[in-house]
Amino acid sequence: MSWLLGRNRQQQQPQFSGEDGGGAGSPDSEPKTAGERGNDAQLSRAERKAMEAYRFDSSALERAADAAKTLERSKHAREALELSKMQESTRQSEYQTKVKEYEAHIEQAKVEQKRIDHEERRKTLIEETKQQQQRAQYQDQLSRKRYEDQLAQQQRVQEDNLRKQEESVQRQEAMRRQTIEHEIEMKEKNRLKLLEHELRAKARVDRENRDINLEKIRLKAQEHRTTVLEGIRTAGSVIGAGAEAMLTDWDKVLTAAGGLSLLALGVYTAKGATGVVSRYVEARIGKPTLVGETSRFAFLDAIKHPLNYLKRLRSKPADALQGVVLNPKLEERLRDIAIATKNTRINRGLYRNVLMHGPPGTGKTMFAKKLAEHSGMDFAIMTGGDVAPMGKEGVTAIHKVFDWSHTSRRGLLLFVDEADAFLRKRSSEKISEDLRAALNAFLYRTSEQNPKFMLVLASNTPEQFDYAINDRLDEMVEFSLPGLEERERLLRLYFDKYVLQPAASGAKRFKLETFDYGQTCTKMAVLCDGMSGREISKLGVSWQAAVYASENGVLTEKMVLDKCYDAAQQHKQKMAWLSDQERSDHKSITGNTSQQPSLKLDARKL
Repeated sequence: MSWLLGRNRQQQQPQFSGEDGGGAGSPDSEPKTAGERGNDAQLSRAERKAMEAYRFDSSALERAADAAKTLERSKHAREALELSKMQESTRQSEYQTKVKEYEAHIEQAKVEQKRIDHEERRKTLIEETKQQQQRAQYQDQLSRKRYEDQLAQQQRVQEDNLRKQEESVQRQEAMRRQTIEHEIEMKEKNRLKLLEHELRAKARVDRENRDINLEKIRLKAQEHRTTVLEGIRTAGSVIGAGAEAMLTDWDKVLTAAGGLSLLALGVYTAKGATGVVSRYVEARIGKPTLVGETSRFAFLDAIKHPLNYLKRLRSKPADALQGVVLNPKLEERLRDIAIATKNTRINRGLYRNVLMHGPPGTGKTMFAKKLAEHSGMDFAIMTGGDVAPMGKEGVTAIHKVFDWSHTSRRGLLLFVDEADAFLRKRSSEKISEDLRAALNAFLYRTSEQNPKFMLVLASNTPEQFDYAINDRLDEMVEFSLPGLEERERLLRLYFDKYVLQPAASGAKRFKLETFDYGQTCTKMAVLCDGMSGREISKLGVSWQAAVYASENGVLTEKMVLDKCYDAAQQHKQKMAWLSDQERSDHKSITGNTSQQPSLKLDARKL
């Protein structure tokens, strides 16, 4: 239908258009004058185009009429009409779509405008808030400054008042000091004057009584001289008569000589017998000075503690590792040593000397006692640090210890703790002559293996031993710090000993909250990394202290973990206090090169 409505006018218009591009070729067009053409030339292209839109072209109507006549005669006239209607409806739908799009654009523009307005209001509010905050801060600064000025002024006033008070006190103190000094001066003057008067009076009296005093002195001296002379005459006469009587009678001379000889012999015999008896008593009844602790009951101990003595007689050998928690490999080796020692005592064989070295608190002393109890031997504990202060008596004390050990019928396990204190190297270490002599005496008494006693040495630094001491050692056992499994076993052992048993016995102010003890011990084993067995045992005592310090006497899981965390922190602090040399020695003993970071764990996180 486009050709019907004149849409193809542009293709056919060149047949009717003139040179100016207007409608000059149409029948209705008239020739323009020169003035009109001048005016058209002055118009812009847009204006000319707008004017051409209002010009009437009759050719289009003629073509439309011809097309309508042709369409009426055509057999497709109905279809063409329907097609035109459809095109018109399509154009209207497109127009409605464009209208809706335009309305949507308008709504979107409104929304965008609202968003922009809201953003502007938000920025305005933010800016106002900033301004208010700045104003408030400025006012706060002003108020603070005023307050500081007031405080400074009050401080200045107080300082002035204090200075005035101090000046007043100083003046009063100066006046009081002057008063006291004046009083002291006056008292001293009065005392001097009184003393002077007394001396003058005494001198005057002495001058007046000079003759009487001289006569008294003369009479006293004469009486004393007479008494002394009479005493000398009497003693001389008695002694002379006795000597004359004795010398003239030979029987009396022989009796006196025999009496003096018997007296000398009695004194010498009593002195020797006293020494023998004292040594026997010390060996059989008492104990040597160097021995600090022993399981060997003396006669006096049996009298003082008869029940303990009877229990000791009825006691049976116990397991050597009972209550001792160590590494499984180390436990296996120590068990072999315990069995060998027990069989050696039964078969009256020669005992082997053992060295136990490692960090402090790892169970060396405890195992030595258990070893003696397991084998049925007596044990005696001496400390190497007690030898040096004895000086020259150290050699005698060493011999007394070994003599005393030979008197044991059950055999003696001699445990020397901190043995490196006096068994040092003689070639490189600077030791005194007395300590060197004590070391030589110790080497002499341990030169051969003995069926009477077993020597067990303990040291944290065995590298300081003299070579001769190392030559006398048959077994060297290293005690290391407990690992994770050993720490957990120790914690369970001490938790049962210090917490569960007192709580189960119904002790006063000792109750236990219900929680998973095994899980708690597992947590604490991680916290106690690097701690020795002695430190873990002290942790059990701290749990008891926490219960006794609580208000209700109930031990909770939090209290247990807090004490464990505090002990771990204290262990870390102790390690930090070590010097470089001590730290290197500790690392060489423990075999650790660094502290584990698990010490920083918090009990609450666990």
